[in-house]
Amino acid sequence: MDSVMLYLGTLWESWLAIWAVTPVLVKTVIYILVVALPLLLAVALSVYMDRKVWAAMQMRRGPNVVGPFGILQSFADGIKLFLKETIVPANANKIIFIIAPMITFVLALVAWAVIPFGEGLVISNLNVGILYIFAISSLGVYGIIMSGWASNSRYAFLGGLRSAAQMVSYEVSIGFVLVAVLVWAGSLNLSDIVAAQSGGIFSWYMLSHFPLFVIFFISALAETNRPPFDLPEAEAELVAGYQVEYSSMAFALFFLGEYANILLMCAMMAILFMGGWAAPFEFLDFIPGPLWMIFKIIFLFFIIAWVKASVPRYRYDQLMRLGWKVFLPISLVAVVVYSGLAIVLGKV
Repeated sequence: MDSVMLYLGTLWESWLAIWAVTPVLVKTVIYILVVALPLLLAVALSVYMDRKVWAAMQMRRGPNVVGPFGILQSFADGIKLFLKETIVPANANKIIFIIAPMITFVLALVAWAVIPFGEGLVISNLNVGILYIFAISSLGVYGIIMSGWASNSRYAFLGGLRSAAQMVSYEVSIGFVLVAVLVWAGSLNLSDIVAAQSGGIFSWYMLSHFPLFVIFFISALAETNRPPFDLPEAEAELVAGYQVEYSSMAFALFFLGEYANILLMCAMMAILFMGGWAAPFEFLDFIPGPLWMIFKIIFLFFIIAWVKASVPRYRYDQLMRLGWKVFLPISLVAVVVYSGLAIVLGKV
């Protein structure tokens, strides 16, 4: 046993020595692959989990044929989409039509560059990580607008317009929620925000900022077009909305981008309100931080799937009223209140 441990220690030291002289570009590529490849696998598994949760809550079986317990169903769907023919409408703007899903997918991936999974486990530890996330999420609407316009279809165009109005409406509330959290954390760096909640579950902002956590959660549903706010792609009204003219891998890119954004919002909620990779209690510190981060993302994704299975779709006027007449005033007042509390408690 001692010889095995000595060998492993020597192997680890050799690896560290090699890593120390590895060019920065190669390290960056490795970091990206370490995050991007598991993320794509997580997207496939999240689709499976989504369908299983809906099935359980509606007393159905869900995927159960392809692979053990149907776990390979998402991969079978991916292969089916990959083998289908890509059809571009004759009257569509072909260049923009093809670029739009690429933009949506790429933006969904690059946002993960600043998400920390543990102490130092992040591709780019930006001091303005929050602003980076906010900027990328704001750009995401362009892929949807471009797809709706380039399709030259009234259904797709209406879906794109709905999505633009919806995302802009709820991004405002999300922005004010972020301000209230950042005032207490004293930093725009996501790792610093996690460090500010390192005292255990009673230090998490989910307790002190619970109303803002609820606003952020509901706004995240609207931001990612999840039920009950999936009006941009309401099948009964717009026949899948901005995606109606897409098929094959172009449709798959929209699908992957949507679920990657959902997981991103879960990661943001875990970082901002649930201590990120930190354990809820000190006696659980032996569990690695990345596992805590993954567990919290899965837990939040389960709640999002639960909402889809149990809450009916809003009307569009209800959607706009909730964003502008309810969440915006509350989040504005919350910024003033939490800023005042931060001054009184000496946090700034």
